[in-house]
Amino acid sequence: MTKQLPNLQVALDHSDLKGAIAAAVSVGNEVDIIEAGTVCLLQVGSELVEVLRNLFPDKWIVADTKCADAGGTVAKNNAVRGADWMTCICCATIPTMKAARKAIEEVRGERGEIQVELYGDWTYEQAQQWLDAGISQVIYHQSRDALLAGETWGEKDLNKVKKLIDMGFRVSVTGGLSVDTLKLFAGVDVFTFIAGRGITEAADPAAAARDFKNEIKRIWG
Repeated sequence: MTKQLPNLQVALDHSDLKGAIAAAVSVGNEVDIIEAGTVCLLQVGSELVEVLRNLFPDKWIVADTKCADAGGTVAKNNAVRGADWMTCICCATIPTMKAARKAIEEVRGERGEIQVELYGDWTYEQAQQWLDAGISQVIYHQSRDALLAGETWGEKDLNKVKKLIDMGFRVSVTGGLSVDTLKLFAGVDVFTFIAGRGITEAADPAAAARDFKNEIKRIWG
C-alpha cells in the first residue's frame, strides 16, 4: 500500500477579499487544501468561501472560523457556500462542536468535517472527548503571537503531535513553517502542513508551494 504524503494547505491570511483572491489564484492549483483565513472571514464573511469554491470546484476548502459558539449556524453558513471543513477553537463546548459537525455533514456529506484548533491550554482528556464526539482532525498551532515572542518548534511540540496521532487524530501543523522546518517532522505522520505568508508573500508563490511539495515528497515519499 502506498503511504499518503502529508497534504499542503495554503492559509489566506489576508484582511481584504481582493488580496485573498489574488493569493488564491496565484497558488491554488499547486496546493491540496485552500483555507479561508480567520481575519478575512471576519472582514467579509463567508463570501470568501463561495469565491474560493467557484474558483476551485475540486479542492478541499477550509473555513478557519475558530468557532467558539453557535456551531451549527456558523457551520451551515460556511458549508452552503462551499466549505468542506471548518475549525472550532479548542475551548468550545462539546455540544458546540457536535452541532457544527452535524450541520457541515448535512450539507457536505462525507466531505464535511470539523477541525479543532489547539490554542493555549488544552488536555488529552479533552482531546479524547473530541474523538468520542466523532471529530478526528486537530490543528497543532504555533500562534503568530508566540512566534513573534521568539518561540520556535521544539521537541515538546513534536511529542504532543506524536501523542495526538497515537490517539487516532489526523494532525495538521501550522505556525511559521518554512521548507527548512519540514525536516523537523521527519518520521512523524503529519496529516497536513499549513503555510500562509511563507507561500503567499514569496516572490513566486506557485514556485514556493512547489518547493514545499518537493520537500514533503523528499522526506515522506
